Amino acid sequence: MIEVGNVTKLYGTLRAVNGVDFKVKRGEVLGLLGPNAAGKTTLMRIMTGYLPATEGTVKIGGKDVFDQPLEAKKNIGYLPENPPLYPEMSVKMYLGFTAEIRGVPRGERRQRVAEVIEMTGLGDVRDRLIDNISKGYRQRVGLAQALVHDPDVLILDEPTVGLDPRQIIDIRNLIKSQAGKRTIVLSSHILPEVSATCDRIVILNRGNVVAVDTQDELTRRASGGEHLRVEIGGCTASDAAEEIEGIEGVVKVETAGGAGDAAKLDVMTAQGADVREAVFKKVVEKEWILLEMSRAGMSLEDVFLQLTTTEEVAHNG
Repeated sequence: MIEVGNVTKLYGTLRAVNGVDFKVKRGEVLGLLGPNAAGKTTLMRIMTGYLPATEGTVKIGGKDVFDQPLEAKKNIGYLPENPPLYPEMSVKMYLGFTAEIRGVPRGERRQRVAEVIEMTGLGDVRDRLIDNISKGYRQRVGLAQALVHDPDVLILDEPTVGLDPRQIIDIRNLIKSQAGKRTIVLSSHILPEVSATCDRIVILNRGNVVAVDTQDELTRRASGGEHLRVEIGGCTASDAAEEIEGIEGVVKVETAGGAGDAAKLDVMTAQGADVREAVFKKVVEKEWILLEMSRAGMSLEDVFLQLTTTEEVAHNG
């Protein structure tokens, strides 16, 4: 549905975006994750045709954003970080206006405005001036204007920035409600936002793509293997660690406490090694009690810090 091909944006000698390349499938939710000044907003402006690229291509539904801008933009709903609102208009008037300039046929505008008002929970403020509604409601209005022409693609730049926790949950749920119905690209530097909402993640740093994958795969690759949390009864931590370390595929065992005749262990394995069966058999052989064994991958925050810090060191080096 979306094809970003080798996109570069130069400001003088500064490469704000550097050879970015990825695809987004129909119905997928893709997160653009990166620290401030990573190039997320610049890339989104290029993807929507708001800003020209120095090099590269962007296609939306097969239409080139630069060569076929009108055809491509018909398929895009865009929510910039600061929604383009007119405070002197009422919510309903503003959405009617955006429906008109988005090319919604006259006979369908009233119905379409009513649908997005219901979809985004704006019923209580539909007749109020935008100047007199809260930031959370304004963000909903911004999302409603992005949806009013029923686009196939939603591009959302920091959609929850500046909102309180309740408002963040509401906007997040709105975005989730569109997953599968539309192809969504969501940018954020808030890790829980991306983790809770997105199917795949693109991590940007200094304008470069440093990773593209699902969260589970990113954490697996970053850790270099698997991480198991194991609790065993009927033994000391040192005895359990010594026995588990002898299992093929186990790289390292760290003790994580435990009370009395019980041991809590963090077991790190080689990439591709699944040692769970061997751990179970070892516990049975030693006549211990397996109280818990669960996978415990790196958090998205760990992955993010590892990738962006590595890039930072390489850049400065």
